[in-house]
Amino acid sequence: MKQQITAPTALALGNFDGLHRGHALVLQGAKQMAQQAGLVPGVLLFDEHPKQVLCGKAPPLLMTGEEKKARLETAGFRVLTLSFRQTKDLSPAAFADLLRTQFHAKAVCCGKNYRFGKDAAGTAETLQALCDSRGITVQIVDDARYKGELISATRIRRAIESGNMEDANAMLLHPFSYTLPVVSGDKRGRTLGFPTANQFFLPQMIRPRAGVYASKVHLNGVWYPAVTNIGVRPTIGTETFRSETCILGFSGDLYGKLLTVFPLHYLRQEQKFKDLAALRTAMEADAAAAKEVLKQDEQSNETAGQSSLL
Repeated sequence: MKQQITAPTALALGNFDGLHRGHALVLQGAKQMAQQAGLVPGVLLFDEHPKQVLCGKAPPLLMTGEEKKARLETAGFRVLTLSFRQTKDLSPAAFADLLRTQFHAKAVCCGKNYRFGKDAAGTAETLQALCDSRGITVQIVDDARYKGELISATRIRRAIESGNMEDANAMLLHPFSYTLPVVSGDKRGRTLGFPTANQFFLPQMIRPRAGVYASKVHLNGVWYPAVTNIGVRPTIGTETFRSETCILGFSGDLYGKLLTVFPLHYLRQEQKFKDLAALRTAMEADAAAAKEVLKQDEQSNETAGQSSLL
């Protein structure tokens, strides 16, 4: 997958799976090198996850490729793509040649654990040696840690799948969210006084732990508090795992529109209630709890907005 680029570049190298604080160090390193040497800051991404090719199954996505590209471009990077299938068997030396000839790299930045080339034989130190002989400056950045442990996409996935959104968002550059079209539901929430926006997760997306969340949504330039139920709605009984969000203080038709939901705090497990009246009482309590925890966020200056690290 050849891309046309003629200007000399400073490239950030890595999988950039989900864009977390470890990635920020690599991205900032590449941007600083670009500014110092008058280069184009770029990010080199594979067109598909290496595990999809090597193992037949990729880990669930923390964000879509389109979202990742948009965020990197907004941060001022030229996003460049490399075919993993066409390059996975390259020797480390051939990969370094590719950086110089196809992507005009004059500088590259990577993390300590960066691996490349056939069978991941190349290390960060290998890259340093190969690039030195090719006139490419290399910067290797330190690991990023949270609560004393290495930040990784795997660790972030575990946090999201266990409902620990606080830890997940502390490691990510942007609070975890998902953007999906709003589909027509059974309108039962409306009859209970809590109209909801129904969304179905794509098969490749990560699924947060089933339960009720204090959440936020962004509509028409306004942040709204919300309550989101993720799961199968055991009281009503639906087979399809879904996100169902009640936007507090908002009234309007969202069917067919894309809605971004930020599930920020896990409130409780899904529960089967004896009847709809009991469900409504629980929904009222969930709304009150969500408002309270989101108010505490505002008082501590936490937000679902974009990180300044990029």
